[in-house]
Amino acid sequence: MWSAFSLEQGGIQDERFYEAFGFGDSPALADELGQLVLSGIKRATAGSVWSYESSGKGVPKPGHLSVVTDSNDIPLCIIETVQVDIVPFSAVTEEFAATEGEGDGSLAYWRKVHVEYFSRECESTGRSFDEDMLLACERFRVVYPEVGCSKG
Repeated sequence: MWSAFSLEQGGIQDERFYEAFGFGDSPALADELGQLVLSGIKRATAGSVWSYESSGKGVPKPGHLSVVTDSNDIPLCIIETVQVDIVPFSAVTEEFAATEGEGDGSLAYWRKVHVEYFSRECESTGRSFDEDMLLACERFRVVYPEVGCSKG
């Protein structure tokens, strides 16, 4: 997929590639959230700043490109980061929660599932979840395949 996209674009600068990844922390989430991206419902995601920093990649920046994969690491699409805001967990807005496209789109749902997610993430690294922990709230757009095109 990356090769086809790069060829179509006349080449892509290496520094624009950020990562290949599946959303969430389970195969079921990777598949569910990947499908929400393909359907155009999910246009945002949030990650803990310390997790990005500890990975060595740092927080994604506008213009970065990532390959979204399913639970079997099969590429689904390529997304481009268009905006990143660093905010405490407690300051995430209803509008951002709706843009994430999960559940019923409410802030209450977003907080419930993300407290669970970030608690698991924190526990796995010896940290504790905190409502003041900083998140990178990333908005993205699908750039390949183009919306409305079938996967190939």
